[in-house]
Amino acid sequence: MARSLKKGPFLDPKLMKKVQVQKASGSRDPIKTWARACQIPPEFVGHTFLVHNGKNHITVKGVENMVGHRLGEFAPT
Repeated sequence: MARSLKKGPFLDPKLMKKVQVQKASGSRDPIKTWARACQIPPEFVGHTFLVHNGKNHITVKGVENMVGHRLGEFAPT
């Protein structure tokens, strides 16, 4: 079942803050995260994430086609 439109997409606030800090500083280091349920907004395009799959961190590069999907979809368990 989809999330209510009234609530909006699930975005991890800590992850969003890390992306904003990285944009301001201009660095392109991968962002390590365990937030597999976080949806990918347009702000994540161009950033690299290390998404935890239960054992390791899988590298996921945010591209335009991923917007609206969840980070966990691109890091199989």
